[in-house]
Amino acid sequence: MTANPRLIIDKTKLRHNLRAIKGMLKPRGISLALVTKVFCADAPLVGLVVEEGVDYLADSRLENLSAVAEFGIPRLLLRVAMPSEADLVVEHSELSLQSEISTIRRLGEAAEKRGKKHSVVLMVDVGDLREGVFFRNRDLLLETARTVMAYPWLQLLGVGVNLTCYGAVIPDEHNLGELIAAAQWLRQQTGLPLPFVSGGNSSSLGLVHSGGAPAGITNLRIGEAFVLGNDTAKCEVMEGLYGDAFTLSAELVEVQYKPSLPLGTSGANAFGEKVQYEDIGEHWRGILAIGRQDTIAENLCPLDDNVRILGASSDHLLVDLGPSTSYKVGQELQFTVDYGNLLRAYTSRYVAKEYL
Repeated sequence: MTANPRLIIDKTKLRHNLRAIKGMLKPRGISLALVTKVFCADAPLVGLVVEEGVDYLADSRLENLSAVAEFGIPRLLLRVAMPSEADLVVEHSELSLQSEISTIRRLGEAAEKRGKKHSVVLMVDVGDLREGVFFRNRDLLLETARTVMAYPWLQLLGVGVNLTCYGAVIPDEHNLGELIAAAQWLRQQTGLPLPFVSGGNSSSLGLVHSGGAPAGITNLRIGEAFVLGNDTAKCEVMEGLYGDAFTLSAELVEVQYKPSLPLGTSGANAFGEKVQYEDIGEHWRGILAIGRQDTIAENLCPLDDNVRILGASSDHLLVDLGPSTSYKVGQELQFTVDYGNLLRAYTSRYVAKEYL
């Protein structure tokens, strides 16, 4: 019996995407940190990645990094560490992105206690205003770098930047140039080679591919371009990549002919939202056995153009099937997904996986 709801995963398309991305980066001397976060380090997909070969496996969750230890590929912790997890960071990753002096001290102590070298990538904020020491604060940059250097079991490997994730700032020659300038200044001040200059995520891939990125970027952290083919700076699938490697399928549990406008006085729904409903007369309405606990309903795109998303509660997805329909209870509807859909569906233990 086919499990529902489920993600249908085309591994051939994912393999193609990974090979194409490597083909963009390797000739330019840029290493690839493949981000496993969105698919929760799912073993079959990590296996595919390892078969194809990447330089680093990267994730925000130590649980996921722990799960991929067997592959022997250096593991990069993406989210700046909680001070309370310093011991686990050293245990489950070989390098990490950091920005806080107090946390770096905890990492240095943990690395010495375990007798395990740990590499630190100092995050530099060039304007997106998420993590990192602000690029103009040279004193703090140097102080943070010297804190890493003060611990014999820590290595200052280089610098990194994050763009588009919070402030939606698009990578360009200027802001990536500020990162490279910070790296060069730190080299002069510390005497360290700092070979690792991580120029961001999938939003930087298009710039690198077009030749617009400044020389000096030596690493990218790529997740969304791999799974969905997206150049996230342009919010579109890059030429030569597949954007449909994942399909979400769910089963109809009710198909009824009903009014389109709720009857009575409407207040807030189960999530405290006041929703405006459109009166388009009586239509066939379907309920699918999937909800907000499993995905972001509003961002789903039905493969059937005649189906329209109406809304969702925790466990029910409501769709408009039109004034007439051939759909029956027990049939499946399928949807393309965006990054948010994919992230939540993979995180939900109620969504099964089918690999093509």
